[in-house]
Amino acid sequence: MRPASPAVLTTCAVLGLIGGWLLHPVVESVRGYAPVVTWVQPAAFAVVALILGAAAWTTWRAVQVRHERLDPRRALNRLALARACAYVGALVAGGYGGYAVSWLGIDSDLARARILWSGLAVLAGLAIIGCGLMLERACRVRSDDEDA
Repeated sequence: MRPASPAVLTTCAVLGLIGGWLLHPVVESVRGYAPVVTWVQPAAFAVVALILGAAAWTTWRAVQVRHERLDPRRALNRLALARACAYVGALVAGGYGGYAVSWLGIDSDLARARILWSGLAVLAGLAIIGCGLMLERACRVRSDDEDA
């Protein structure tokens, strides 16, 4: 099985960026006001990144350092979780990045707050990508060819 594709990660980030950028004007025209971003969104994404990071660390220690064998179902579950989180993290980072960009040039306290919290959500999304890729890497086992 190949590692997560950089092309798919980039596509997810670009789609998220476009969607986030379009969210502001579309929702504002429909509802009359744009969605509010608070500290809750980046904090929730940071918690997800921490959990993924902890899973990556424990998996790496078990497989790479102590050379334990994971149950195949457990390994597959961790691999699927890692890849899904990396792709969703790219969507999240792109989406909040696009939403933040849509507020640039607007001079108001609410716009500045949305840019700040969206920017922090982008950083948390990038952390999710990184931790997801680390968990994916931790699940790798050496093939019989590499043992020689």
